[in-house]
Amino acid sequence: MTITQLQYVLAVAEYRNFTIAAKHSFVTQPTLSMQVQKLEDQLDVQIFDRSKKPIGITEVGEKIVSQAKNIVAEADRIKDIVDQDKGFIGGEFTLGIIPTIMPTLLPMFLKSFINKYPRVNLNIKEQPTETLIKNIADGHLDAAIAATPLEIEFIKERPLYYEPFVGYVPNGHRLFSASKISPADLDIADILLLQDGHCFREGVINLCKTAGNNVNEHFQLQSGSFETLVNLANEGLGMTLLPYLNSLELDEVKKKQLRYFNEPPPAREVSIIYHKNELKMQITNALIDVISGVVRGAIAFQDVKIISPLGGK
Repeated sequence: MTITQLQYVLAVAEYRNFTIAAKHSFVTQPTLSMQVQKLEDQLDVQIFDRSKKPIGITEVGEKIVSQAKNIVAEADRIKDIVDQDKGFIGGEFTLGIIPTIMPTLLPMFLKSFINKYPRVNLNIKEQPTETLIKNIADGHLDAAIAATPLEIEFIKERPLYYEPFVGYVPNGHRLFSASKISPADLDIADILLLQDGHCFREGVINLCKTAGNNVNEHFQLQSGSFETLVNLANEGLGMTLLPYLNSLELDEVKKKQLRYFNEPPPAREVSIIYHKNELKMQITNALIDVISGVVRGAIAFQDVKIISPLGGK
């Protein structure tokens, strides 16, 4: 039994197809199939049910796959131990970032990180929270940046910063004359929201719930970007809420439409999340140091009220 054979088993278990598993394992299909069959012969069990399409996993195969994940993770940890002992910060690192954070945060830290850690090959993917969680579980992401708390058993969360919500209130809106706003002022019926699947949308809805406002599912308009929400608000279709860093990117005319919340402002907690096996922690720690450093100067708020992206779940 070899680590490589176990890696091939995990690939087949994930993709339920030998050809696709071989492609993602960077070997030919006959090579992968032969090694999996060799392991099955050695153990004298059938791990996969090849009569099914997609390929099935036998009952004993499920137990083997579960144990294989632990063994492969521990083998990877050995390389981590060596790298940390040598003080080496480099190699492949795949980072996921949710769509409502990626456009503002990435330009702030990427150049600094690359300059400071040139031996790290950073592969960045924009994905919604549910996909990030699945990919961390499957080992396809080394870490991710998302709104927290998520409270998932196999994931560790380390807060990077707390980002307040900011109101964007166009001319003619009932709150336009207010110097500051509070959650109690919000009416979900005239708030333009992001589409389903965005955790910031859920945070806004939860904010209205915690303020005691009536929340239903009959919204005027939903969009996939904050820029579109701002443009729709300027057309008189309602107000919207923005993350603080997004509000900094508005031009001077649009910034006049911003309304800040009374203290403490509602905010989202933004964290770097990773699997509890804590692989490649030297790179994760490097990311935390760089990101915390650049964001600290951009967000000066100290006291905030954290709004859970999961509605308190």
